Amino acid sequence: MIEADAVGFGYDDDRVLRNVSLRATPGETFALIGPSGTGKTTLLRLLALFEPPDAGTVRAAGTDAWSLSNGRRVATRRRIGMVFQNRSLFSTSVAHNAGYGLAVRRSWPDRARRWLRGLVGRPPLEESVADALETVGLREAAHRPARSLSAGEAQRVAFARALATEPDVLLLDEPTSNLDPRNTALIEEAVAAARERDIAVVVATHDMQQARRIADRVGVMLDGTLIEQGPTETVFGDPDDERARKFIDGELVY
Repeated sequence: MIEADAVGFGYDDDRVLRNVSLRATPGETFALIGPSGTGKTTLLRLLALFEPPDAGTVRAAGTDAWSLSNGRRVATRRRIGMVFQNRSLFSTSVAHNAGYGLAVRRSWPDRARRWLRGLVGRPPLEESVADALETVGLREAAHRPARSLSAGEAQRVAFARALATEPDVLLLDEPTSNLDPRNTALIEEAVAAARERDIAVVVATHDMQQARRIADRVGVMLDGTLIEQGPTETVFGDPDDERARKFIDGELVY
């Protein structure tokens, strides 16, 4: 489980997040919707433990993550996977890219050996990597060079890289932005597969129809504040906050 409790964050006088609270539980997909610049990506970065909030608390499995020793916090961070909007792949094979997250968790000598094997040969796929590639529909492309992939395929590899580490929490930042319908559908199927594995998924998306399709619960963010959250159909069908209703109906434009 990952949760934010009255979290705030900013730079000097620029407040990016204000008093944000949410919880994502195992086997649940929580979608964050809202206009660009309202703090969705920043919130995901705090949940990923990339940096601490300057107000409030981020908890993982009920414990304040930033009260832990550095070693325990790193171990906690390794149970959290994140897929960024702008995917970055190495100029090696699909399998090598999908397994990179596992590789960096190993000792340096073993990491170096596996890195070299990935460059010069075709080592057997590890089970978790093979399973992750199967989930995103790229098992047969395991030994293709990553540079030969389309943008949608590259994003699916980035998703597989996060899944291969078998995380407890998966954070997705606009995972289907600018993708064609087929790749969008495959990634949404992978989100459903993560949910079935009891992973807590938090996804930030501009696509409100996507949020409606994949999410158990939805939160609406405006001006760095989570103004509405609840079951998906309740938020879309009968939100309490008038600003949330106007945003969902397209009347509130930023």
